[in-house]
Amino acid sequence: MLLLSQELPETVRPAVRDRHSQVVAWRQQLHRRPELGFQEQETAAFIAARLTELGIPFQSGLAGTGIVAEIEGRRSGPTLAIRADMDALPILEANEVPYRSEIDGRMHACGHDGHVAIALGTAACLQANPDFAGRVKIIFQPAEEGPGGAAPMIAEGVLENPMVDAIIGLHLWNYLPLGKVGVRSGPLMAAVELFDLTIQGRGGHAAIPQNCIDAVLVASQIVTLLQSVVARNVDPLHSAVVTIGSLHAGTTYNVIADRAQLKGTVRYFDDRYQGFLQERIEQIVAGVCNSHGATYELNYRKLYPAVVNDSAIADLVRSVAEDVLEPPLGVVPDCQTMGAEDMSYFLQKVPGCYFFVGSANLDRGLNFPHHHPRFDFDETALAIGVELFLRCVERFCR
Repeated sequence: MLLLSQELPETVRPAVRDRHSQVVAWRQQLHRRPELGFQEQETAAFIAARLTELGIPFQSGLAGTGIVAEIEGRRSGPTLAIRADMDALPILEANEVPYRSEIDGRMHACGHDGHVAIALGTAACLQANPDFAGRVKIIFQPAEEGPGGAAPMIAEGVLENPMVDAIIGLHLWNYLPLGKVGVRSGPLMAAVELFDLTIQGRGGHAAIPQNCIDAVLVASQIVTLLQSVVARNVDPLHSAVVTIGSLHAGTTYNVIADRAQLKGTVRYFDDRYQGFLQERIEQIVAGVCNSHGATYELNYRKLYPAVVNDSAIADLVRSVAEDVLEPPLGVVPDCQTMGAEDMSYFLQKVPGCYFFVGSANLDRGLNFPHHHPRFDFDETALAIGVELFLRCVERFCR
């Protein structure tokens, strides 16, 4: 049997239980006022105000709106970083809840409001009882949904002074039920690359195709052939995805389109495919266009590398999760997704672990997927997230 809403595991300590309603209130306030990447001025001000109330020193203005707080333990020791992303999405919320977004066309549809609330709750508990060795840096990062705030925060020294020895982060995850935690060593989330493709043909009357170069026909053949990139160029034991998410061409019934515009993504776990998939895509595009006499412009760019967890830190998180969530609840060991996350940049610099905290509750209708206009999660997961973070600090900083 899985957890019911508001039924916290007995392993969640009294200090977390006592703060749970406050953490929920923080999350709901953040949910009402969503902001897009690098525009999180009000969100940053909210975080700064809570840290000030808690007496926690912090630095603001990193990568524009980012914040890093630092909590000293009672004894000398290592530095552990906790990362929380804080941006929202350009989505019109469809939920009818008291904390519904007050800004039309913007919504916390991926749980980042919960990530910030969990990080603040963790900071409050650590500040109240700093019985650990070393220090904890809590990184509030902008723009995870794009274009990415992790890399500029790293460039501005968020992992330095003092140097971070390891980093952890969590994602509330509606693909897992409340009471489950997904932890794995190695690749957890995929690298993602984006491309924009413009095909230039020659338009004309639909009744006289011999005088035209049909951009719709060219685009259609390219879309079909791109599926062979994974099917015939990627090892069947590996994972990769090529997706065309947008195709726009033509204006009406009887006009052959002279131009088609496509947008797509490429995703993979294994670094051996970096550069290779781009090369194969351009070879297919060039071949099809040449065969029809069309020209093309391809803008291909890398977004985020794969999220790859360090085995030792993943083992630490796994052992913590097994203690907090006992059978028949507990850890999903092979939780993996082709979704992407710029937590990957932090994990390239220092060993760490990113993990999933189940937040879906089918009985309450809280199981809509991330980036859906009706996305929401069971707030019981907030207390579980705080307890997991606290135990990770206690085991790493001792």
